[in-house]
Amino acid sequence: MARDTSDTDDEFEAYEGKAIPSGRGARFTHFGALASGVAGGMLAEGARRLAAGERPRMRDMMLTPGNVMRVADKLSHLRGAAMKLGQMVSMDAGDFLPPELSAIMARLRENADHMPPGQLNKVLIAEWGKGWRRQFTKFGPKPMAAASIGQVHRAILPDGRELAIKVQYPGVATSIDSDIDNVATLLRISGLLPKELDIAPLLAEAKRQLHEEADYQREAAMMTRYANLLEGEDSYLVPRPVEALTTDKILAMDFLPGEPIEALESAPQEVRDTAMESLIGLVLRELFEFGLMQTDPNFANYRFDPESGRLVLLDFGATRELAPDIVDAYRQMLRAGLGGDKAEIRAAAVAAGFMNDAAARKHQVVVDDMIDVILAEANKPGKFDFGDRAFIGVLREQGMSVAEDREAWHLPPAEMVFVQRKISGTALLAARLKARVDVRGMIADALERYPAG
Repeated sequence: MARDTSDTDDEFEAYEGKAIPSGRGARFTHFGALASGVAGGMLAEGARRLAAGERPRMRDMMLTPGNVMRVADKLSHLRGAAMKLGQMVSMDAGDFLPPELSAIMARLRENADHMPPGQLNKVLIAEWGKGWRRQFTKFGPKPMAAASIGQVHRAILPDGRELAIKVQYPGVATSIDSDIDNVATLLRISGLLPKELDIAPLLAEAKRQLHEEADYQREAAMMTRYANLLEGEDSYLVPRPVEALTTDKILAMDFLPGEPIEALESAPQEVRDTAMESLIGLVLRELFEFGLMQTDPNFANYRFDPESGRLVLLDFGATRELAPDIVDAYRQMLRAGLGGDKAEIRAAAVAAGFMNDAAARKHQVVVDDMIDVILAEANKPGKFDFGDRAFIGVLREQGMSVAEDREAWHLPPAEMVFVQRKISGTALLAARLKARVDVRGMIADALERYPAG
């Protein structure tokens, strides 16, 4: 029998954490305090600008440095859906976020509050029973990773098998709907979203997906499914879940060693290129071969094993099946892009739902100019250099004239937003690593290899 300890009790109590508000009332109180703090900051900024003879705008009063940090710190403490939404936005919008929002999102990705030992122990007892420590020869008391929905601990079974144990923050699953509604309210009152923009379908889909991510039994099944798809391949490693220890709130899986994917920034160009070629190739296979996509491209979900040169893939809570019409929409857009016809590209983007037809016609000159920039970059000879970001500034400047027309604001189908999140996040990682990849050749090969069924 294993020792009835996971280290000593003293060691388990030796690290500090910050209790995650678990009840709906407690979380609502925190959102109320956030709103009050932001409002106070807005009033102070407004008074300052009026005294200086300026006419303050709602956006300028909202996005002060103090308010930016106030929002980031509060969402980081609340964790759960509130923080997850911030991370999702940062991956979706990437380089196109206003600098103030970029600061919030960067802080949300970096912060890692974790549960104090007493709160953690309550969760483990609730899921595994009071004698839970007897199942392990060692249970690392301090989390080796902390994310928006749960934190991860390293453990060892009596047979020597090393595990990663993901423990869900208490109250996360029951607070998803209210958290999302509260964040949406903050966005509305900030003036960052126009009243005309109907975000209800996106909010409903976000709630559905986050409820799925909070179901660790479902994630274990998706992890197994994904591992089976990549079984025996040389480029990837996927952990396997331990069913006997997995519950709705705890996910036990193989511990796979590896370095953070960002560590490749200092690796030789060839290593960086190979890693990103594998990840971009995987996105294309998810889209056109598997019909199954892990839609959370958070950098923490990728690690690199220097011994084998393989990529370790983690976190399958956001894995979802892709509707055939969404897959076909991407197929049509990519074919149009390879063909280089602006009218076809514009029509494919409208058909997919990336923009509405009225906006495409009203801003056709600007849209076509943006397409020209993208095509010029895509058609440069040789590999696409993700480290060359000059064209992003050009696209941002061109897109501002369209963005200023709030009647042109449009949300694509909710399911497509999550696919685009994966694509955008993968591109951001490629930019971070300054990778060079023959993306055009890979797309052409994928379209030929996986034609419409």
